[in-house]
Amino acid sequence: MLTTLLKWDRWLFEKINYDWTNSFLDSVFPLWREAITWVPLYIFLLIFIIVNFGRKAWPWAVGLLVTVSLTDQVSSHILKPLVNRPRPCHDLLVADHLRLLLEYCSDSRSFTSSHATNHFGVAFFIHQTLKPYFKKWSYSFFFWAATVSYGQVYIGVHYPIDVLCGALLGSSIGYFTSLIFNKRFGLPTLVQQTGIAAAL
Repeated sequence: MLTTLLKWDRWLFEKINYDWTNSFLDSVFPLWREAITWVPLYIFLLIFIIVNFGRKAWPWAVGLLVTVSLTDQVSSHILKPLVNRPRPCHDLLVADHLRLLLEYCSDSRSFTSSHATNHFGVAFFIHQTLKPYFKKWSYSFFFWAATVSYGQVYIGVHYPIDVLCGALLGSSIGYFTSLIFNKRFGLPTLVQQTGIAAAL
């Protein structure tokens, strides 16, 4: 069963990385995955919580940082060494015909994708804690995490199973940390807000 699963995983990887491609996505995804691309988003979130929640913004920021720390530690320092799966760009079964859209291929292991784990952890934490303020827009963070994760396969550095399991792991951690935050701290209700939240 595992052999069949890995076979389908490589097949889907080749479809995403080699067949379902175009020049526009080739230029977008290498940048889309970079943390520096999303600095404006992080700044907006920081301003949003400070303007609307004042001192209560800091427990939220700490909760977000704890989420990222947990997702990164579990993915990068526990699962990757434990599973020890090579990245596609180092896998002899696919490396000779993949399209690597980066200048280098990391020597770190492939399972799970830390990009997927981290971004879905952040997306779930934001969704669960800020949904009363962002309303339907809070779901857009899942789209953001999903496209970053898809991009990891597209550019040739992860298999689909790597990002799928990373997404599930990150979502679980994000749910756990947001549950603790909402029970222990929480944020003021929307009717109490007069800042940016009221305008959304």
